[in-house]
Amino acid sequence: MTILQETPTMLRAIGQPRLLAGLQDGRADLRRHLHEHGPLPELTRATYGELAAAVGLRGRGGAAFPVALKLADLPAKGIEAVVVNGSESEPLSRKDRQLLSMAPHLVLDGATGLARALRAPLVLVAVHDAEAAASVRAALLERQDGVEVQVADTPGRFVAGEARAVLSVLEGGPSVPPGRKVLPTRKGYRQRPTFLSNVETFAQLAVLARLGAHEFSSTGLISEPGTQLLTIDGVVERPGVVETPTGIPLEAILRFAGAAEGPVLVGGYHGRWLPTDLSRPETTGGAGIVLALGTETCPLGEVQRVAQWLSSQSAGQCGPCVFGLAALADDFARLVAGDPAGWHDAQRHLGLVPGRGACAHPDGSARFLASALEVFDDDVRQHLAGGCGRVVRGILPVPGCAW
Repeated sequence: MTILQETPTMLRAIGQPRLLAGLQDGRADLRRHLHEHGPLPELTRATYGELAAAVGLRGRGGAAFPVALKLADLPAKGIEAVVVNGSESEPLSRKDRQLLSMAPHLVLDGATGLARALRAPLVLVAVHDAEAAASVRAALLERQDGVEVQVADTPGRFVAGEARAVLSVLEGGPSVPPGRKVLPTRKGYRQRPTFLSNVETFAQLAVLARLGAHEFSSTGLISEPGTQLLTIDGVVERPGVVETPTGIPLEAILRFAGAAEGPVLVGGYHGRWLPTDLSRPETTGGAGIVLALGTETCPLGEVQRVAQWLSSQSAGQCGPCVFGLAALADDFARLVAGDPAGWHDAQRHLGLVPGRGACAHPDGSARFLASALEVFDDDVRQHLAGGCGRVVRGILPVPGCAW
């Protein structure tokens, strides 16, 4: 284990850090960044595509879309912008804001280097965290990138982190994803072709450009080598942001963090629950979030609070989001209170919501809730028989709710 930073969020690494390298003494300014990583090589668009394909690099925002395919989908010319999506509005995630706060030059290297290769005149960094935004603006004062870079403040709503919602905000529109599902590579910023990805993806590109495919592939999975950032939280001895090789078993992550026994949430509030028995070779995947719930709180009560919050985060533009999530929140409230109809209605509504929404919010919320009913089936029976006897301790953070 390598401890990189003690405060404000613990940074650690399993193995040799790459993204978090050089952060032992805090935020890396340009001088320390270059001392640690060296200058960024000037690569062509074709080389970026070849490198991304060679290592199977995927976006690190949760959707895991192949970067090489995204690059190939862009037209030969006329690319409007490169957009760094730093709207990390998932309550459980801190990895992207930590990168922007502590290693802004690595992220800017990835974004500006790719922008020059694509001949895009503009880089937009969309950030909702004030500290992260200030760090990026300070970093820009140290740099000369040959491309315009702007930092845009975005809202912290859950759906505001979706790619099309970010583009809407950047254009002065509402912080919700529009109903049309058009790829940014075709119609992105100002309705022009745009390369958009999350913060960690650009940092990975900067590392890949320096190391090359062979050295980049010296750790992690064969199919998708390299490292990944994880946010570890919940009932653990060592919470924080951890850099690990890709493919590391979830059981090893939990041991590393000193996690208490009990169910585990991976992927955040659009992720899924896993049972206490993690003998299966599960990996982390998804949005890079691992939360250990422990055994001292009421799991259904925890989930019910999040269900209410997810309903409040509706984009308000389709029935599954507006009515479906509200119905599910009510179903779970009745289930926690011991009403058998709540369980039956939840099962019915969970069959109606997925696949019908205008954005990913209904599907992700339904996945989170459906896995809870599966993993917490014993707790469901206890509540229907009169209650589990445990209080809700607020292990799952819900913005705006004080504990």
